Amino acid sequence: MTESSGYTPPRVWKWEKENGGKFANINRPVAGPTHERELPVGRHPLQLYSQGTPNGNKVTILLEELLALGHSGAEYDAWLIRITEGEQFSTGFVAVNPNSKIPAMVDRSGERPIRIFESGAILVYLAEKFGAFLPTEPAARAECLSWLFWQVGSAPYLGGGFGHFYVYAPEKIEYAIDRFTMEVKRQLDVLNRRLAETEYLAGDTYTIADIATWPWYGELVLGNLYEDAHIFLNVQEYPNVRRWAERIAAREAVKRGRMVNRTTGDPATQLHERHDASDFDKVGK
Repeated sequence: MTESSGYTPPRVWKWEKENGGKFANINRPVAGPTHERELPVGRHPLQLYSQGTPNGNKVTILLEELLALGHSGAEYDAWLIRITEGEQFSTGFVAVNPNSKIPAMVDRSGERPIRIFESGAILVYLAEKFGAFLPTEPAARAECLSWLFWQVGSAPYLGGGFGHFYVYAPEKIEYAIDRFTMEVKRQLDVLNRRLAETEYLAGDTYTIADIATWPWYGELVLGNLYEDAHIFLNVQEYPNVRRWAERIAAREAVKRGRMVNRTTGDPATQLHERHDASDFDKVGK
């Protein structure tokens, strides 16, 4: 089916109006800060500035997994950055992440603070720092990093593509929804075929490839990402992805990690900020 919006792109695009949709108030074609504000600093070596979106969940899940393994140096303060209110455009946040996206982290365990931004980079940094969830054998490491970067490259089609046009766009555009639905189903098929061969994405071992992918595709097939999207996408066609998603969802560290910096859903699943393990005892109270 061919649709015509009556719109002809200009020779040179100019930003003359907000584009509508849920995030119109924070979308703009320039970078840099919009206001002065320093970031808070807690008592732990790792300072995380984030919100409980799928990309934010990647890091908090890994941190909780590291703590569960006994890595006390992975203790962290998780500060809430409310992205719909533009808090990621403060001078302090932009100094940590020039791209103004969550999550962003500062490691203060050494002589000088180290900033790390982009969720995939943070996962690799932490895995290497603590020697966990990233294989060291060359072939296994390559497999893990390949799936990690698959997720980094694929998720924008799920979030900014399918999620935006299916949920957030001010009008439903058939071509856009069809285009990104097709791609997301292809991605789910990629995962389903891989997980027919192996327990986890990189093989028989749970790694940062799974930790990166689960908050997007695992939550999707479990019905927790975009209202009714799992029905629309007919996710029952991907039983291996479902098996993998359920197995990871049952991990205690994953249950804790997905609560951190969460501001939506059941209040019993929301821990707006995390500064100590005992904070989880306060959830829902």
